[in-house]
Amino acid sequence: MLGFVIAVPGVDWYIKKYHSLQEQQLLLENHRLTRQWNKTQQQLQLLSTQLDSLNWKDDHHYRALLDLPPLPAEMREAGVGGSKRADEGNENIPLISGSFELLNKLNHKLTVALQSFEQIEEATHKKNQMLATRPAIQPINNRDLTTLHLTFGTRLHPIFNSYMDHKGLDLSARFGTPVYSTADGRVSMAYHSGSYGNVVFIDHGFGFETRYAHLQKFAVKAGNFVKRGEVIGYVGNTGISVAPHLHYEVYFQDKAVNPIHFFQRDLKPSEYQKIIQSPISKP
Repeated sequence: MLGFVIAVPGVDWYIKKYHSLQEQQLLLENHRLTRQWNKTQQQLQLLSTQLDSLNWKDDHHYRALLDLPPLPAEMREAGVGGSKRADEGNENIPLISGSFELLNKLNHKLTVALQSFEQIEEATHKKNQMLATRPAIQPINNRDLTTLHLTFGTRLHPIFNSYMDHKGLDLSARFGTPVYSTADGRVSMAYHSGSYGNVVFIDHGFGFETRYAHLQKFAVKAGNFVKRGEVIGYVGNTGISVAPHLHYEVYFQDKAVNPIHFFQRDLKPSEYQKIIQSPISKP
């Protein structure tokens, strides 16, 4: 009886002091899972920081280059809607609840970022189309060019001997020199005109149109789609012309503009400055 009286409180003390083997295993597993969860939360926080950095570049670089306004901060930071929380039932466990909240925010930010990148991709495609359809090269290669006459605007007509409006530039070259489309576009007309002679009109879209006159012969016909640098005809002396040359015009929104400002790709900056300061230039 004395031994029993002594053993009962001893066993009770031991149970309170030391956990059972099963409890000890559960405690070890709990510690392991807690460490893993903390590590996962740190990774989520790192991903969130990296995504914030990417969003900043998106707003201040990518969207700015494409003339797109930055997305409002409230759009990027807004919480995820819905009545049922992903961490329902875990509100009393701060570690789990906080991780689920961070994961929800990260998921929302990622969704908005993907939508922004889709918009950027669409704007980039349109920008590339605009660049491809903007006149950007000379219609005659520099090595084939004899003389470039910079008489855009009013000039003394060599045949009629009177001052007349001259809406383009004259590029002298030998008979049969290839003439290139200066941008992507569709041939709207290719016909013989009394004044232009054999002439090609190309509609480039986005308000741009180019015209190539006095051709010897055509290499395209109306309705053809042409790429920048594609041969569309050959230098001739048809129509009202006194020597083999190409008369080249650029129109933007139905208004003639000086084609010289679209030749930069073929010229060094110093050559471009020299050419626009001289009435007549020989390459």
